[in-house]
Amino acid sequence: MSIEEKSRYVNDAVELLMELIATPRASRNETEAADVMEQRMAQWGLNPQREANNLWAVSDNFNKAKQTILLNAHIDTVKPVKTWTRDPYEPEVINDKLFGIGANDCGGGLVTLLQVFRILKGRELPFNLIYLASAEEEVSGKDGVERVLPLLPKIDVAIVGEPTGMQPAIAERGLMVIDGYTKGVSGHAARNEGVNAIYKALDDLVWLRDYKFRKESPLLGFSKMTVTQVESGTQHNVIPDSLHFVIDVRTNEYYQNEFVFSFLQKHMQNSILKARSFRLHSSSIPTDHPLVKRCVKLGMKPFGSPTLSDQALMPFPSFKLGPGESSRSHSANEFIRISEIERALDTYLKIIL
Repeated sequence: MSIEEKSRYVNDAVELLMELIATPRASRNETEAADVMEQRMAQWGLNPQREANNLWAVSDNFNKAKQTILLNAHIDTVKPVKTWTRDPYEPEVINDKLFGIGANDCGGGLVTLLQVFRILKGRELPFNLIYLASAEEEVSGKDGVERVLPLLPKIDVAIVGEPTGMQPAIAERGLMVIDGYTKGVSGHAARNEGVNAIYKALDDLVWLRDYKFRKESPLLGFSKMTVTQVESGTQHNVIPDSLHFVIDVRTNEYYQNEFVFSFLQKHMQNSILKARSFRLHSSSIPTDHPLVKRCVKLGMKPFGSPTLSDQALMPFPSFKLGPGESSRSHSANEFIRISEIERALDTYLKIIL
């Protein structure tokens, strides 16, 4: 690819990202942004298909006998925090930085992977490519990647364009949110009446605080759980007859959510647990996978990511690799460097080809 061609693809990526920044696309409200993506993909001859606000395209001469690589990133963003000092929906380029909501998470990966697919779509390759722009990633919504994956051909491996500083995140923590309920008996606080639900819950809460999971991942460390919310009581002179607490569980690849939930419930003395969902599992890809080995050969350093992505809903090997830095995600005055997009385009092509 000539310098002029590369410059054109980078410029197209930046222009599309600026258009997306100017289009509010918070999770579950991505319709207009999906329209923008669909129009651009059609304009570039990519024959996009759409389900809800998810868009995908399949490489020419798709061959079921070949393995298939999925290039995925998400359209949606979180809502802007109040500490923005500029308009989050007004794209602005200052020197090398493009500011705007979702520029880093994960607009950079979204538009760069699209250019990668655009470049490779018509080539005769030893594998198939599918590009997928998914919705509702930030809320792990059921109308996002989970809705569209059953409509796609069989996927063998995915590259997910989350911001990783273009280092491969080959393992990712899972997430499970658990509600705990403890029942007591109400009574007057001035008399020795009732059963205090707060006191009943203390043993369980202390156990949850002190327990440590045994299996340590070399990439993700230990699985973690944290009690993050507690609610109880109606007024100062009434013995509380109920307590509700929330546990945030972040698993490594050695623990399935269903097992962890059952294990925790067995150790509760006075509380009943209820998981909101088991669907967001930890994910990983073998270190000897050809794409991971290609990354290492190019000087990259695989690592484990503490943050959740659409990988949690992918029943096939996957890893995160994208321009930008995770530390900028969900922050005020979010930005991505245009040079990061340019470098990512080169790197993706080197890994895939």
